[in-house]
Amino acid sequence: MFEVETYLRRLGFSEVPEPSVETLRVLHKHHMMSLAYDSSDFIKSFTGFRNVVDIDVDATFRAIVTGGAGGVCHDLGGLFRRLLTELGYDVSILAASQRWPDGRFGPDFEHTFNCVRLDGEIWLVDVGFAGPSYLEPLRMTDEVQRQFGCSYRLTTAGTYHVLERKAATGDWRSVYRFELTARAVSDWDSPQDTAVERIVKDSLFAGTVLRGRATDNGQVVLTGRRLLRVENGHESARMLIDKAEFDGVVKDILAGSGNG
Repeated sequence: MFEVETYLRRLGFSEVPEPSVETLRVLHKHHMMSLAYDSSDFIKSFTGFRNVVDIDVDATFRAIVTGGAGGVCHDLGGLFRRLLTELGYDVSILAASQRWPDGRFGPDFEHTFNCVRLDGEIWLVDVGFAGPSYLEPLRMTDEVQRQFGCSYRLTTAGTYHVLERKAATGDWRSVYRFELTARAVSDWDSPQDTAVERIVKDSLFAGTVLRGRATDNGQVVLTGRRLLRVENGHESARMLIDKAEFDGVVKDILAGSGNG
């Protein structure tokens, strides 16, 4: 059963906080440090997106918050949306398309995340993206925003807002694009599913498990056996050949419950 107090304790809160920007910032960061992204179960069980985004909140809560499992965007984002709503935040669902390695964007409903309207401003809230991406909420603004050595900005391309990220060195790179249109979970049951399902089945996700978790000053992202570490904006990547090392990294990512 979904329990606000249990959820908050997992995120390092001893009391129910009042809704504020600072509270949202801490909740977001602690969530990404405490609850891992892990697509392994999703890949094994995937048969189509119909009814997938409309999660069973109680069952997902038991598996992830109390059971220690990881989850994907609709699991982690769905749980966090329920928590924020219970705390009094004004939360909406957004849909996004990720930038793929070849530079193209995927289908519009490939990714789901949230936004919060608070004190006359809109904040992007995404605890269900393996990364690398933002660890704290981003304000909808033209200004460059900096977090833990990385920079973020929002540009426009037609009707889309494009989230771009720049590490401590290197160029700006697109993370995903989205329209600032509130969605319903039933929107993922549309005919658009066909294109998304084809990508899931025939491309990266078909054989590559994606895992990730935030750290105090960055992120750890494991794509198959490729390990990416981000520390204060500095990135390092290498392949994990040794099975024992690989298993250790997976264990560390999934053991994020003590880092909230």
